[in-house]
Amino acid sequence: MKSIEIQGSIREEVGKKSTQQLRKKGHVPCVLYREGESIHFEAPEKEFFKLVYSPDVYLVSLTLDGTEYKAVMQDIQFHPVKDNIQHIDFYQVIEKHPFWMRIPVRYEGVPAGVTEGGKEIVKARKLVIKALPKDMPDEIKLDVRGLNIGDSIRVADLSYENLEILDDPNQVLILVKSPRGGAAFALPEDELAEGEEGEEGEEAAEAAEGEGGEEGSEE
Repeated sequence: MKSIEIQGSIREEVGKKSTQQLRKKGHVPCVLYREGESIHFEAPEKEFFKLVYSPDVYLVSLTLDGTEYKAVMQDIQFHPVKDNIQHIDFYQVIEKHPFWMRIPVRYEGVPAGVTEGGKEIVKARKLVIKALPKDMPDEIKLDVRGLNIGDSIRVADLSYENLEILDDPNQVLILVKSPRGGAAFALPEDELAEGEEGEEGEEAAEAAEGEGGEEGSEE
């Protein structure tokens, strides 16, 4: 994994008043969770810009009052109006212990069904991966060129050595829909006339394709 260095200071006081004072001077209150304990610390907001405002994920080399910890960011809170960073949770990474992270998914290529007039629908941009530090990837690459109209990729379709995917196995990651009114699913004119279900049937098919495909929560 890519790494990034962050310098911080252990907080001597923890509480609402102390937290407000930290934020007024442009610092972010944080917590580093370790086995059996947690460390409250602070750092200038600018220390986190590369970590937070990036599509990449990083292993953090976190130095607190001279002591270095390997960690990953696992939760972040933003101000609802100003959108500045309010709080960050980190989790210490230990070489022999597996941990989880939200890893970006990169879809490579253009689905065959899209060149035939279909529409590519991406349902998930990240996956929750559990692995040892040495096995944690920077991203998950999926080759989607073989997808035809009506095809999809679900979590259950993926399998990687030394990685565990924690998302719902039925979650749809990407699918290729038929074009609206496309010939692939068109009914003969006499059947449409009898049932007058052409438009309704198409809408129902679209709704069915979307079931169970909503993306999980992200940071």
